[in-house]
Amino acid sequence: MTTAIHQLFPQPLWQWFEQICAIPHPSKHEAALSKFIQQWAKQRGLPVVVDHVGNLIIRKPATAGMEDRKTVVIQAHLDMVPQKNADKVYDFTTDPIQPWIDGEWVKASGTTLGADNGIGMSSALAILGSDDIRHGPLEVLLTVDEEAGMTGAFGLQAGMLDAEILINTDSEQEGEIYMGCAGGVDAEISVALQWQPAPANQQAFTLSIAGLKGGHSGVNIHLGRGNANKLIARFLAGHAQELGLSLSDIKGGSLRNAIPREAQCSFTIAAAKTALLAQRIAQYQAILQAELAVVEPALKLSLQSTPLPAQVLQAATQTTLINLINSCPNGVIRMSDEITGVTESSLNVGVISTSQDKVSILCLIRSLIDTGRENIESTLQSLSDLAGAQIAFSGCYPGWKPDTSSAVMAIVKDTYQSIYHKEPVIMVIHAGLECGLFKKHYPELDMVSIGPTIRYPHGPDEMVNIETVGQYWTLLLAVLERIPAK
Repeated sequence: MTTAIHQLFPQPLWQWFEQICAIPHPSKHEAALSKFIQQWAKQRGLPVVVDHVGNLIIRKPATAGMEDRKTVVIQAHLDMVPQKNADKVYDFTTDPIQPWIDGEWVKASGTTLGADNGIGMSSALAILGSDDIRHGPLEVLLTVDEEAGMTGAFGLQAGMLDAEILINTDSEQEGEIYMGCAGGVDAEISVALQWQPAPANQQAFTLSIAGLKGGHSGVNIHLGRGNANKLIARFLAGHAQELGLSLSDIKGGSLRNAIPREAQCSFTIAAAKTALLAQRIAQYQAILQAELAVVEPALKLSLQSTPLPAQVLQAATQTTLINLINSCPNGVIRMSDEITGVTESSLNVGVISTSQDKVSILCLIRSLIDTGRENIESTLQSLSDLAGAQIAFSGCYPGWKPDTSSAVMAIVKDTYQSIYHKEPVIMVIHAGLECGLFKKHYPELDMVSIGPTIRYPHGPDEMVNIETVGQYWTLLLAVLERIPAK
């Protein structure tokens, strides 16, 4: 094992990535990294603009002989997804990411790596800092809060960019050129709670499920991984009545755009039922291990004795809540008919939390087509109505409609083929890139998205392939040199 990240090829990119890892930058906490980049740019004499939502726009003049080329904006986002293993003591707002090299990959120690979108950001900053890369007029756009709500993309106003071409760096598969992406919307279901005093003659336990892989709720949704929230609800739906258990708490997941890796529920149960409880948990674990042996080999259920709570849910409330979570759709809803192997519509039951007055179920709906998104919205509305729950939809963002006539896509495709002597794959990604939102104020902007191979983003297993970072860098520089004249 080695940690000499800055010695990898290309060194300017990896040096920046190592620096970015050293500065905490989870979503909504990008200020320190933004300030560092601003100071660096000003020291190099590069004009910097910070817009009203915190996006950074840094400009660099063309290199000699390239002044007549079209202006290009290289775009990345400043923030990263904060996810860690349960046994990792870590604070994303104060602690640096700890990257390390494992063979062909760079990984992090028990946390997300932030290669999404730290590699893309590093490439843009490395180009800004270079004196020997040929390019026309450049703008670098670094947006805020992409992972938690696309605040930067929503807030970008008309007139801020001069570019005619945008290269988004947020794709995650080398050899693929992305020309479209899914849109999405958040759905929050709220179940009002009615409580009663906890029986004094019962015992209290917390049942936990952990060890799941999780991952990106768009990129990884088709892999059939376990959703901890759904798995805990499945157990309750099957055994709560038989065991006579009374819930006092249920929670799971931490981000609406990450497949939940952990969940737990707390409850009371009669002492006479504890042996049956242990038996049912053992049986359920065996079932899950058989069903998910390939995709979730580390899945584990655990039961812990806890102090008796002051209150538990009333029976009717508990039944409604369990049935609602258990019946809520999750995962791939429909595959695309037009693009082989690409998910059209999906739903991720991302976060469940309990407060005094309600249980909140936060979901993220994604779809390549508006009607697909609206269909899932309708399904969740119907479920909520049947359960007597409230539902609110927010943060709707558009997809990026593919443009088969894109000139920059053709440049990237031809450049890739000339370098690597093979055809790249033209793709649409089932994830939310910011490109669709940019089209609102910049409808004529010609856009494409490229990137290195990143595995398991939005989870602690996130890793980036070292060789493909070099391939992505080589492609990006060659594309910049081939940008046509205005």
